[in-house]
Amino acid sequence: MSFRLLSSLSAKLRSVVYRAATVSLIDMKKAQVVFVLGGPGSGKGTQCVRIVENYGYTHLSAGDLLRAERSREGSEFGQLIDNHIKDGKIVPFEITIKLLKKAMEETRKLDEKKIHFLIDGFPRNEENLQGWTTIMDGEADVKFVLFFDCSNEVCINRCVERGKSSGRTDDNRASLEKRFCHRQPSTLLSPAQLTCCFPFNHRIQTYLQSTRPVISLYEKQGKVRTVDASCGVDKVFANVKTILDKEI
Repeated sequence: MSFRLLSSLSAKLRSVVYRAATVSLIDMKKAQVVFVLGGPGSGKGTQCVRIVENYGYTHLSAGDLLRAERSREGSEFGQLIDNHIKDGKIVPFEITIKLLKKAMEETRKLDEKKIHFLIDGFPRNEENLQGWTTIMDGEADVKFVLFFDCSNEVCINRCVERGKSSGRTDDNRASLEKRFCHRQPSTLLSPAQLTCCFPFNHRIQTYLQSTRPVISLYEKQGKVRTVDASCGVDKVFANVKTILDKEI
């Protein structure tokens, strides 16, 4: 009787140890992250949808998460996020990283095999990057940066067109004026385009002054994969596929 009891306890103990070890191994699998960066209107979101469909990544848009949090009833950060987005300013990194981390954890709880993430529109400045490095240390590896590169003129024209139907508060003239106003008008733009599009300058300026330095930092590490985003959607994705097929 005692022998059978000891055998049963031993088997249960082995089972508990095995499950603990299995959970530990799962927890040890760091999230594999690709940062997706580019100017407003460069097509990041459109291409991320295709990457998800073809490669099984989980797409997390920093902007979408912030807008969802802003709209969430009872959010302690809602008004702050709203003010920053309308003013074309970068939301404090603590909030953005908290939302990204929560979304990643929820995804992995639903499916432990989901470890590959596209993080779209983050980090937007060096402070974002430093915060990510500190908070996510040991939890995620940044494999590379997928950089959608196109001219300011293309970005502006796309934002103008998108603003007609997007309903986004950062696609309106007033918001974009605050995001672009310090940039010198491009000689590539016609007078009509300048009249229509100059209010968008602060958004591009935020990108040029804040996000491009982050891309430069990753370039020094050999971690930037650049895509010409000025082409049509299909052509851009063909270039994206070429990059991803080499990386995976």
